[in-house]
Amino acid sequence: MIIDERIVTEAIASTFFDKFKSCLDLDVAIVGGGPSGLTAAWKLAEAGRKVALFERKLSVGGGMWGGGMTWTSIVVQEEAKSILEDAGVALIEYKPGYFVADSVAATAALAYQATRAGAQVFNCTSVEDVVLREVDGVKRVMGLVVNSSPVEIARLHVDPLVLHCKHAIECTGHDVEMLKTLVRKNGVKLNTPSGGIEGEQSMWADVAEANTVRYTREVFPGVWVAGMAANATYGSYRMGPIFGGMLLSGVKVAEAINELL
Repeated sequence: MIIDERIVTEAIASTFFDKFKSCLDLDVAIVGGGPSGLTAAWKLAEAGRKVALFERKLSVGGGMWGGGMTWTSIVVQEEAKSILEDAGVALIEYKPGYFVADSVAATAALAYQATRAGAQVFNCTSVEDVVLREVDGVKRVMGLVVNSSPVEIARLHVDPLVLHCKHAIECTGHDVEMLKTLVRKNGVKLNTPSGGIEGEQSMWADVAEANTVRYTREVFPGVWVAGMAANATYGSYRMGPIFGGMLLSGVKVAEAINELL
């Protein structure tokens, strides 16, 4: 076979833009491709929802790839181990209730299950704003404003593009970047004690793991928080390289949105 470079280029451009155009109207848009975002994408797509995930970096997975301090092992607790097992990940019980998985295998498995189920993933794509509408007198997020991450990094003055969604999930982790933009630009009140972003506290793994799931909810009409973004939004603690809460959070947000769609 003789390789024609033009056909290679045409194949990439044609299939990518078909994919992008198919995601201009979504059931769910997920901002951030860490473990909670990937799990939510997997479970939503598995339920037949039209879902796309937008990740600023080249690779999805967030901090899960690196395990703890670049040592490629992660820990999950009893309540969450079935999620990784369902994704095809092998685990060993290190001590009663503490299960260890290879961080690379776990991240790759979640990404594979999400895309295999039908979720579309757009890496190197930054969400720089949201689409806001007023419905029956209530402001609601109805979409995302996206741009190329290299454009953002280079600070080029290039206009973004827009897509619509019924629900958006904030999964950008500690920094809650999408939610910060929503509050800063529009002065809106969130479903939090202060009406704003409470901010993340220091390490307390036991409480943080429980609160990651507890605080997974709709924080503003059309916007849900999951994973570490839920903790940062509601003022809970960080938990370090134990990932069960984030996986359970992804499942919880998917189930809650599924009930509404």
